[in-house]
Amino acid sequence: MSPDLIGFIGYAADAAAMTVLALLLATSWRGRLQGGLLLLAVAISVLWAGLLAIQAQWHMAPVQMIWAAEAARMVAWCLFLLRVLDQLRQGLADRLRLLRWGVLVGGLLLLLPFEDWLPALVPAGGGWLAKVRLIGQLLLTVSGLFLVEQVYRNTPWQHRWGIKFLCFGLGAVFVYDFYFFADALLFGRLDTGVWLARGGVNAVVTPLLAVSVARNPQWSFDLAVSRSVVVHSTALMAAGVYLLFMALAGYYIRAYGGEWSAVFQPLFFFGAAVVLIVLLFSGQLRSRLKHFISKHFYSYRYDYREEWLRLISVLSGKELQATLPERIILALAELVDSPGGAVWVRDPDGNCVFRRCWNLPLAELDVRWEGSDVCAALQPGGEVIELAEPAPAASLSGTLPGWLLANENLWLLVPLMHETSALGFVVLARPRAPQQLGWENIQLLQTAARQAASYLALEEAAAALAEARQFEGFNRLSAFVVHDLKNLVAQLSLVSRNAERYRDNPAFVDDALQTVRDSVDRMNRLLLQMRAATPTGKQGRVALLPLLDRAVSERAVQSPVPSLRVADGVAPEVCVDAERLQAVLRNVIQNAQDATDKQGRVTVTLREDGDMAVVEIEDDGCGMDEEFIRERLFRPFDSTKGLAGMGIGAYECKALVALAGGCVDVDSEPGAGTRFSIRLPQSAAPVEQPLAAVI
Repeated sequence: MSPDLIGFIGYAADAAAMTVLALLLATSWRGRLQGGLLLLAVAISVLWAGLLAIQAQWHMAPVQMIWAAEAARMVAWCLFLLRVLDQLRQGLADRLRLLRWGVLVGGLLLLLPFEDWLPALVPAGGGWLAKVRLIGQLLLTVSGLFLVEQVYRNTPWQHRWGIKFLCFGLGAVFVYDFYFFADALLFGRLDTGVWLARGGVNAVVTPLLAVSVARNPQWSFDLAVSRSVVVHSTALMAAGVYLLFMALAGYYIRAYGGEWSAVFQPLFFFGAAVVLIVLLFSGQLRSRLKHFISKHFYSYRYDYREEWLRLISVLSGKELQATLPERIILALAELVDSPGGAVWVRDPDGNCVFRRCWNLPLAELDVRWEGSDVCAALQPGGEVIELAEPAPAASLSGTLPGWLLANENLWLLVPLMHETSALGFVVLARPRAPQQLGWENIQLLQTAARQAASYLALEEAAAALAEARQFEGFNRLSAFVVHDLKNLVAQLSLVSRNAERYRDNPAFVDDALQTVRDSVDRMNRLLLQMRAATPTGKQGRVALLPLLDRAVSERAVQSPVPSLRVADGVAPEVCVDAERLQAVLRNVIQNAQDATDKQGRVTVTLREDGDMAVVEIEDDGCGMDEEFIRERLFRPFDSTKGLAGMGIGAYECKALVALAGGCVDVDSEPGAGTRFSIRLPQSAAPVEQPLAAVI
């Protein structure tokens, strides 16, 4: 590739970049003087770059036109900088009035082709007349450098992020031009290599000018460059530079590697390709690149339109097919480049329990911890808590557990606020790239968390509505059952009325027995459907041991036969509906038997734990996983027995125990069995009703 072709490519690239910038400026110009001067400077730069591209390749542009373009370009940029100074500080432009007139007059003189007629007017000028144009160009270049320095120095430090790329870009161009013209003035000739490289130099600084212009809306220009485009372009450019260096290194190995080059060259290229692939798919490197670009090239860290659309896409399930708690974790984590997190959600009983985690090992979490105190202490404003701080929040003092504060991998606690209450909170892991938590992060997280909480509230409302509809269907089923019971009562009443008259008739006896047998079968079928329904009853103080003994005795008809163990001296009394509790105990024991082989073991234990009476039903059956216990075990009408069960037994157990002021704990592992613990507060008063009335 010849030097002329390289120069042509550089000037053509600069002309193309400046043309795009000029078109964007022209479409958004609102008639302001500052925007007009900027558009004029960019347009003249386009003509200058195009003219020099033609000269570099074909050498057919008139010399006078080239010098006029050089002067016009420099004057246009100086006038724009003078206007920027006028806007920065009042009165500064008056002190630079002499410089303004000098730039205008000097520029107009340099536009003229005085090389042809000046020697005739000043014959004594000698060799200096040939260098007048170079001196004029040098003076304009120095004026430009002075104006760039004044713009940067007079801009308040809080606003220098808006003009620093303009100053860096134009300053670099003026310095290069100063070197070019000073070298020409000193040695009496233009350096061809430096001249051909000017196009590439100007093309490189054009993106800096565009970024600076985009940061200053008062210049009547709104340039919106997508962050994703910048990130991908930067990654692509870095990959290209990397491949270029690897190609040069491979060429060096081939040229100087000797007899081993045939082996080393493919090995080197393979290793370089693997390294490039690893770097391109590195989440930490991508996070650092995004953070660097947002910090240094944009006035705001986030593209809020893009972030909001992505948030809605994730929460609605379009981007990720997962449960809503998992989608909430992912949506909030991506806002701060966090690799994962966990979510605690308030259940219908008001307890804030662990629901899901995303890309976070369960070993780092205490999934049994209830965050009800944290939810109650969260402020209505939804303050984001940084766990690494010595005192995360005064309102949460004493509510955060030690394992949460001591874990260095956990970073933020984001409340899920709905209206004025917290539906739960999300704990996020530390980001891939270290970053400071600024006001943009906090406000975006708070807004996104409120949107996520609204989705969570909607899901809970939908679940409650579905549950109500299921109960409605159950009530309709009850109406049919009552109708069947009325028929059965009518049949048995008829048998009862005729028994006195026909009891000596063998045919009547056989018919009556058959009627009773059919009625019993039908009632058993009805009871199988209705046994878990909530009966009416009153709470009373009862002894727990007789109830437990009766339930174990009734379930002894099925294998494995349950065994009862009672701690020494334990005879607790509880305040509960005895009939319902006995039905619940019987149902839990039956479930343990159904989940265990006939050769297995079912053990019922009664003990005391402080002021609580504890009933444990333990088996060595098939067991359950944590997800089933958390998501399905206590959900009404959700049964694993198919048509044989209605899925109300565990739900009724939890509801009855909660009504008595107790709780239900389940410890289970697939293949290792289950321990079902019912904890009831003991009653201090003695039993007031006989056991016969209870059972």
